[in-house]
Amino acid sequence: MSDPIDIELLGRLVRAERLKRGRLSLRAAAEQAEVPFNTLARVEKGDLPDLANFRRIVHWLGLPPERFFQPPRIRTENTPEVIAHHLARDPNLTDAAAEKIAALVRELYTSLASIQRPIRVHLRASATFKPEASRKLSSLLEQMQQKLESMPRAEH
Repeated sequence: MSDPIDIELLGRLVRAERLKRGRLSLRAAAEQAEVPFNTLARVEKGDLPDLANFRRIVHWLGLPPERFFQPPRIRTENTPEVIAHHLARDPNLTDAAAEKIAALVRELYTSLASIQRPIRVHLRASATFKPEASRKLSSLLEQMQQKLESMPRAEH
């Protein structure tokens, strides 16, 4: 698993900032950033500082801490197919048994993991609506949505 923080970027930016500030020595930069000299030297070499020193260093750089954090990974695998793949390789299952279990997983997944997408309505004549009519329509649509959401799934 990769580090959640882009430490290489932090090291490069520390080096660049030292040059920008008149070729500061590591010792002088560490003093300005209010971190130990060894910590700043290790950061430039690619080591991760503790949280308190990380905050001091990014403050000294004038950057927000979140800039160094990598965005979360978005899963793109098809979950039922990943499960089917593992079931097919299970030495304790016959091919037929693995496929039956995989079919059950697919069916359950499809029925339980559906993503509810919001319903959007575009009213071409909306410019002619009086504000009260628009509020009533909005209220009616909200009530309909709440009723649909409260109904058991089979009744939709």
